[in-house]
Amino acid sequence: MQIRNTRQRWGAAAQLLHWSIAAAVLVMLGLGWWAESLGYSKLKVDLFWVHKSLGMLVLAAMTLRLLWRLTNPAPALPGGLKAWERGAAHVTHYGLYVLLLAMPLSGWVINSAANFPLSVFGWFEVPAIVGPDDDLKSLASDVHGVLAWTIVGVLVLHVAAALKHHFVLRDDVLRRMLPGVRLRGSDGEI
Repeated sequence: MQIRNTRQRWGAAAQLLHWSIAAAVLVMLGLGWWAESLGYSKLKVDLFWVHKSLGMLVLAAMTLRLLWRLTNPAPALPGGLKAWERGAAHVTHYGLYVLLLAMPLSGWVINSAANFPLSVFGWFEVPAIVGPDDDLKSLASDVHGVLAWTIVGVLVLHVAAALKHHFVLRDDVLRRMLPGVRLRGSDGEI
């Protein structure tokens, strides 16, 4: 498989970033909601520590993904799509980029405004991006919650569209993001 994208499929770098970020986001959503449901405890602190650490990694990975996307054009959408379907695909993809950058940034603001040190898995400390501010912490927390539910909604649309392409339209939209999977009617490209 090629590292870079082609007109037919996503390259290995894009696939690695896509699936790594997807897994991290799903774990982070679960950890965040679980930790929120708990009273103050060591478990809650530990869950949020992992949640925040993953958030900083997602921010870094999304930055790389955005830079990679800017230098590697996306594979072409399948022919025969209606204009609104093309528009929806673009809005969903760009929306996910914005959301997955805004979400960890809002978490970073929460942590900084709470005047709490942010250590990424104990590897390094992340500097505060704002000073201590209870009002800003509250606002950023509200934004973080809205972003979480918005991400869930957009992810549901994204996954539903990929499954529709795979099972109903029977095109390669999903297959071209799956590592090691042959494209339908391909000349052996993997």
